[in-house]
Amino acid sequence: MANKFGYVSSKLLQFSKGYLNRTSVRPKTSFSARNWIPGRPKLLALGALTAGMGALLYALDASVDASNDCVHPPKQLWSHKGLLSALDREAVRRGYQVYKEVCSSCHSLQYIAYRNLADNCMTEAEAKAEAEQVMVKDGPDENGEYFERPGKLSDYLPSPYPNEEAARSANNGAYPPDLSYIVSARKGGEDYIFALLTGYCDPPAGFGLRDGQYFNPYFSGGAISMGQVINNEVVTYADDEVAPSGSQIAKDVVTFLKWTSEPESDERKLLLIKVVLISSFLIGISYYIKRHKWSALKSRKIFFVPEVTGNGNGQSKRKGQGNGSAKTDEGCPKFEHKKSEVSGKNDDGDGKTK
Repeated sequence: MANKFGYVSSKLLQFSKGYLNRTSVRPKTSFSARNWIPGRPKLLALGALTAGMGALLYALDASVDASNDCVHPPKQLWSHKGLLSALDREAVRRGYQVYKEVCSSCHSLQYIAYRNLADNCMTEAEAKAEAEQVMVKDGPDENGEYFERPGKLSDYLPSPYPNEEAARSANNGAYPPDLSYIVSARKGGEDYIFALLTGYCDPPAGFGLRDGQYFNPYFSGGAISMGQVINNEVVTYADDEVAPSGSQIAKDVVTFLKWTSEPESDERKLLLIKVVLISSFLIGISYYIKRHKWSALKSRKIFFVPEVTGNGNGQSKRKGQGNGSAKTDEGCPKFEHKKSEVSGKNDDGDGKTK
């Protein structure tokens, strides 16, 4: 790929150089862009050089991406990817169950509160009961001592470890990342998380792993400290119609993590639909009013009628043009005929005018 872009860049440079060195066969009286813009040769050279540098940078990036140390995850058909598609609330509810029973022993959701779960993957009463199952350290009290109390809706989901050092000590030096924004933080999004959870396999021949590491081709480097925790029937769903297979469990927890990364995604899509509908109506009304208000101005015709003055001999002079002559209605035969008719009507029988 890099060789192809390098070849194209060299051809562009040669073309620009030949264009600058060629002579024009047009006559001097014809329009020439080179005469119009004196710096055109320099601009062409600069444009060709910029295009060559851009192609080279793209080729380098593509070559590095192609030689990455992990396998690119395949694209999955997610039901919430469309512009008019929303998250599956049942899948979000099942995903929270998977996180609670499987993932919460190592990973935290420090930016998700129990109140966020209400009306999304459970009712408010269920979220309140879920929060009360956790003892939260609070205080100090009136005696200056800290105490533990049942959780409330305003409390955030607890972390499995008190600090980062304790987390690294329990996981062979690896720190389990927080999963609140993991889908938005990883390249590939849902596809990467799903492939990582379901992509464990035996390492190839000659690939060395340290103690406590596992091989996953979708992880950078291939060696990962997290073991395969998603298996068939690792959780039991309340809905008997949903089979708890490994792929279904991974799909549900990824959907839940997509919701934690963008809790407002459905509201944002709904707002976009409202904006498009209202904007279409307002644009149509504005266009109609504009055509209605400006139609008289755009359809009118403006005529220039010079002001003339007559001298009694059928000759007229335009005002402001010296001795220039122009014919007026008084020197026209039709005007004389109409004048005689009008004078005849105004005369009575005795030849006197009224």
